[in-house]
Amino acid sequence: MSKETIAFVGVGRMGANMARRLKDCGYEITAVNDVNREAAAELATELGAKHCESLAEVTAAADVIFTVVTNDDAMRGIFLSGEDNLLKGADGKIFVNCATLSPGIQKEVADAASAAGASAIEGCMASSISHAREGKLFLMIGGEEATFKQVKPILEQMSVNLKYIGEIGKAAQVKALVNMVMNINTAGLAEGLGLADALGLDLNMICDIFAQTGANSRVLETDSEDMIARDHEAWFTAEHAAKDSGIAKALADEAGLTLPLNDATKAQYDKLTAEGKGELDKSGIAELTFRGRHG
Repeated sequence: MSKETIAFVGVGRMGANMARRLKDCGYEITAVNDVNREAAAELATELGAKHCESLAEVTAAADVIFTVVTNDDAMRGIFLSGEDNLLKGADGKIFVNCATLSPGIQKEVADAASAAGASAIEGCMASSISHAREGKLFLMIGGEEATFKQVKPILEQMSVNLKYIGEIGKAAQVKALVNMVMNINTAGLAEGLGLADALGLDLNMICDIFAQTGANSRVLETDSEDMIARDHEAWFTAEHAAKDSGIAKALADEAGLTLPLNDATKAQYDKLTAEGKGELDKSGIAELTFRGRHG
């Protein structure tokens, strides 16, 4: 057994599979916590961990705590809430924060952790649920390099590619760029296939041609079949796409740049979310571009 004990806050499909992977690699998962208490309790039973309803209890139970939460507000809630938070009794603990969040909240949390005698780094993920389970994540790390080196053996068990980006907040910036370009490509593919369908072209032929020309992209591989079949089971939700394109927009605004493609993509994902379809996969943007699918 490895000497570090590990806990997870946020055990949706990504967090749960990360925990399972580390358990398989011989690490002791001592505690889990999630707003979905039933899911947390089930995973705790599966992993032989404790289901902690108190955040301070999670911190007390482990040396290294991974967090995988939905947005900046959730991050503030688990670290900076006055009633119960992860920084109570956190002296000597290490937090690895893996969600796609703004650079500002990553720095805010890292500063608060330092004041509490703890350390916090970013472990931004650019991979899917299956990669989390198989230990094939692409992880981008931001924060103190010494802290990164402390937890590097753990992260190497989770990752097929591990890249240290720089100071806290830098990994969040890079992740925002990754998701911005991914979302733009997804929106572009949805429009291309939607127009091809309206022209009466064979969509499988179109995908084959796209794959061999300048229209090729990673999202062609991951999303084209789902767009055509209208199979939008969520792996990366439209709501998250809207949030992440929004993070990129905020960074552009701070830098004094105008990014019209990102703005248009965000508007599409905002529209899908406003129509109650934010829980669809990002491929669901095709519901706005195929003729006859949208009122």
